[in-house]
Order: sequence, then structure tokens, then C-alpha cells
Amino acid sequence: MPDRLAGKVAVVTGAASGIGRGCAELFAAEGATVIGIDRAECDLLDEVAVNALFAAIGAKYGHIDVLVNAAAFAVFDWIEDLSYADWKATLAGELDIVFLAARAAWPLLRASAGASVINFASANAAHALEGSPALAHCAGKGGVLAMTRQLAMEGASHGVRANNISPGFIRTAATAQHLAADPSFEHRVLAKNMLKILGEPQDIAWCAVWLASDEARYVTGANIAVDAGATAW
Repeated sequence: MPDRLAGKVAVVTGAASGIGRGCAELFAAEGATVIGIDRAECDLLDEVAVNALFAAIGAKYGHIDVLVNAAAFAVFDWIEDLSYADWKATLAGELDIVFLAARAAWPLLRASAGASVINFASANAAHALEGSPALAHCAGKGGVLAMTRQLAMEGASHGVRANNISPGFIRTAATAQHLAADPSFEHRVLAKNMLKILGEPQDIAWCAVWLASDEARYVTGANIAVDAGATAW
């Protein structure tokens, strides 16, 4: 069904690459007016800058129908090598970056006729992948799950839905570094997957399109695993 998002104003963070870019491109193809945000547009960990950006969006559009919080940053290291500074930077890059955007967007989401917030956790929030030094990342993404449930409760009376997508391993410029650093990593990922393939950004974007659309009007507080069955064993 074409134009599933026609007439909707969608803000996508992390829109320059990876899952964020996949969502921004597919949302535009489905008829949404897309405001893509990345580092070049705004430091999403700068409270003043984030508030100013969303105030400008509000002044132009009056409301936001969809907020896609795809931007994230993480340091991957084993616990004995993970510095406290990198731990804190990862939690900021996984949690603060979602909180600041969601809080700044909240009045504009409430002004919509029915808004959708889409956050991203990870299969890593549900299982530990052997060989993956992802302690801080797992903690951050577990926090995103909890935050999304709370946003769903707080938004319900205002017609704001909040849902989470938990991707499995998705091919992006960032994850390509993990594959290059450890040639056996792909084998371990595929061993966990029921479907013996790696995901692409569009695999996640199609799920986001559905959650953003009116087709998902009865869905909130959900966590949808898009991970080739990795966490379903």
C-alpha cells in the first residue's frame, strides 16, 4: 500500500547512516515529510541545542507525528578494559540521546492527532552474544526498553504511542568494523540466527514504517524483535 505515511511529519535522528538513514529514506518514499537529524545538524547530547532544534521544528510544522530515535553511540570493550569514561559515554549515547530528543519533542507529539515514538534497543538487551564485548551497550539498550514502556504509559492519555524495535545484527558502516576486526564474528552471529542471513537497514525500516502508520494504532509499549529469530530460541 503506497503512501502509508502521507501527511505525517517525521523526525528521524541518526539519519545520515545505518538504520536511521534506512528509516528516513523509506519514510520519505511512503509519503512522510522527513526531518533528518545527524551530527552535522545538531549535537543530540547538547540539551540547549536539542531544545532549540525542536522549537524550530515546532515553529515550522506545529506538531510532530513520528519521532524515530535511531541515533546512538557506544564503546565496545570487555569489562576489564572498559574505562569509566567510556561506560558513561556509552550510557549517554544510548539513553541520554533518546531522553533529550523525546522530552524536547513531547509537546509537539501531543499536538499531533495520534503520534508515534519509535525507539531502538537491540538483541543484545535480551541475550549475550559470545565474543561480543558489549557490556555498556547491553546496559544502555536494556535501559531503552524500560524507557519505552514508561513513555507508552505517559503518552497513552495524549494519544502518543511508544514502541521499541530490537534489531539483530544489521549491516552498517559501524558494524562492518566488527566484522573486519574479527573474521569469526559473522559465524557466531549466524549461529544464533534461525534465518542464516545478516540484516540490512531496510529490514528495520519496514517495521518502523508500520509502527509509524495508522495500521499500528492499537500498538504501544511493544518490543518487536527484528533479528532473524536470534532471541526466539
